[in-house]
Amino acid sequence: MPRFSVIVPAYQVQAYLHACLESVLAQSYPDLEVIVVDDCSPDACGAIADEFAALDPRVRVVRLPRNEGLGPARNAGMERAGGDYLVFLDGDDTLAPDALRAVADRIKETGEPDVLVYDYARTYWTGETVRNQAAAHLTERGPAPFRLTDRPGLLKLLMVAWNKAVRREFAEREGLAFPPGYYEDTPWTYPVLMTAGSVATLDRVCVHYRQRRRGSILGTPSERHLDVFDQYDRVFAFLESHPEHAHWRPLLYRRMADHLTTVYTRPDRLPRSLRAEFLRRARVHCRRYRVPGAPAPLPVRLRHALLRLGLRRTYGVLRLASALRRRTAKVTAGLPRAARTVALRLHYRLQRRLPLRTDRAVFAVEGDRGYGGDPGALEEAFRRAAPHVRTAWAAGPAHHHTVPPGTRRLTPGTAAHWTALARSRYLVRDSAFDAGLVRRRGQVLVQTQAGTPLGHAGLDLQERPAAAGGTDFARLLRDVDSWDYVVSANRHSTLTWERVHPGDWTALEYGQPRTDALQRATAADVARLRETLGIPEGTVAILYAPVHRDYRRTQRLALDLERVVRRLGPRFMVLARADPRHGGPLTVSGGRVLDVSDHPHVESLCLASDALVTDYSALMFDYAGLDRPIVIHAYEHEAYEAARGTYFDLCAFPPGAVARDEDELIGVFAGGDWHSTRSARLRAAFRERFCPYDDGRAAERVVRRVVLGETGLPPVVPLAERRPAPPAAAALARTSLATVPQPAGPRTVTDSL
Repeated sequence: MPRFSVIVPAYQVQAYLHACLESVLAQSYPDLEVIVVDDCSPDACGAIADEFAALDPRVRVVRLPRNEGLGPARNAGMERAGGDYLVFLDGDDTLAPDALRAVADRIKETGEPDVLVYDYARTYWTGETVRNQAAAHLTERGPAPFRLTDRPGLLKLLMVAWNKAVRREFAEREGLAFPPGYYEDTPWTYPVLMTAGSVATLDRVCVHYRQRRRGSILGTPSERHLDVFDQYDRVFAFLESHPEHAHWRPLLYRRMADHLTTVYTRPDRLPRSLRAEFLRRARVHCRRYRVPGAPAPLPVRLRHALLRLGLRRTYGVLRLASALRRRTAKVTAGLPRAARTVALRLHYRLQRRLPLRTDRAVFAVEGDRGYGGDPGALEEAFRRAAPHVRTAWAAGPAHHHTVPPGTRRLTPGTAAHWTALARSRYLVRDSAFDAGLVRRRGQVLVQTQAGTPLGHAGLDLQERPAAAGGTDFARLLRDVDSWDYVVSANRHSTLTWERVHPGDWTALEYGQPRTDALQRATAADVARLRETLGIPEGTVAILYAPVHRDYRRTQRLALDLERVVRRLGPRFMVLARADPRHGGPLTVSGGRVLDVSDHPHVESLCLASDALVTDYSALMFDYAGLDRPIVIHAYEHEAYEAARGTYFDLCAFPPGAVARDEDELIGVFAGGDWHSTRSARLRAAFRERFCPYDDGRAAERVVRRVVLGETGLPPVVPLAERRPAPPAAAALARTSLATVPQPAGPRTVTDSL
């Protein structure tokens, strides 16, 4: 018995069926069967299905003697299904990579629920991919599984069959089946969710819902759109036969009225000759199923009343008036903001006509957060090595307290900020520079990037829509054209940045400036940091820093940290730090788990910890310079590779031990492999490749080259000769086994070519 029965009805989708079936059979979770139902399709769907069945025994083909429609075709597939769970997929849609593995893991995690609801993304013929905007209802936070009464917001999702995995035994016990006609999902989905004894959600895109330019059922005007009335008759008949669900009637009435309004107002649904007939039948249905006093906002009640009364012309006039009112309100509300924007642009243009101040520098980090990172290290080096340059830090008001005394504080978007951008000679940032910035002759723009690249970046994200997140690549290249220097930690970074950010900038392959603080720290600094964080003496502090998952709207914690420290014993504790894009704490502090997501300086956390556990965070490259143990938690390795992609196989070239799941991670620490001789050898090779110049003077070399114009820079201390970083816990002995190549000078893009 397979885990999943994937049922694919096929009718006139010959251009898309191959991609559909390939997406299923290529899943990393192979325990499945595919039932292709040829709904008497006049094209080559049947032949394509036969080809797949001949190549893969998991594929079975069912042929219907005449065209029945989606509902009966799915029923035919269910009759022959033998899997634990039913998964429906239309013949022109596709499964996302590793979708079934994620579904299987979530089903196991939530105790085999009757229904698992997952997310989808619309894929347009233009190549654009847009995730479901109502996916907030699929959050995995809170208890699971649950009943529909606990999460009624699920009824606000698109009422379709293909965003759910339904337990087959549950469907058979309840006698669930699809009706004929258009909108067949409606009388299936509502009973499924209402009768399910247990429901769970998966906040992950599992289906790519193809938006065809021509030929889709819902995008073709037809009288069969009148089937929507029969489908809602079936929904309310279900309520009549199941009085225990009668409390859902007010919500279902509202959903029906909204649905009928959508069908009526969409120009691609109803022929003009049927609009009056549709409105007449809508009036009958609204009167028949209306529940007086059903809570709804006033505009919704008004829309439903017009539908119920059949006032077609009044409805049209009010729609036009409402659209005009919204547009007017939007324009009016935007006037003050537009006026301020125009004033700031004019101010910036005037400031650019004034002379540059060669003794001014402005620093900032991504998201206009507080002082730190590579720009922070360079700002400190400016004050130390080039004291004649006055520095300023641009950050939101909430972060001004992180800026050291003597450094000017700027608020982005203010006149003072634009003045500084217009007249300062040096601009330093670790992400895209401010939109609207015009590089003046004589200005020097230094791009530090966000660290050594592991996941794909820049132009390589063009083929990774989930990771790209709406990146404007034309603007990216315009930003690249304004750079003078790019700070690079190693040769790998230089070559990658040259390819994904092609431009005329010069690479400063001098090391990672933010690691200078790690190299200069003393044993007294480490002891003070551990005391500040409340780490008991002799305790092994594990810094856990997972990366942001681009393919997840809800960032699920991959480890049960309480269980980890409980299994490891009282000698261990965990410092949990969320990715800055996480938007909040990673976990709740308690016992020997301490959430440090709001700590302003990740370098301090690195110094205070004894080991790092991460998956794909660039923090591993910084931490490797400390020569302290690193353990890779390769959670959802295949999914991350599919969504973001990596520049090298981390599992094949790791900085230490690798654990695939939580139990393996516990075993790595319990068995001592985390700081074994083998792990030290792996770390040494990793440091030699990625940390050759991190000797505590990277920022100084950048400042001396860029500001002072020096070419005879301080030499790099080889790895074997460097003073080892002070240990966090005295009980741990560490040995550095690596050597380092000779330092490289600045490289230009032209040099590399």
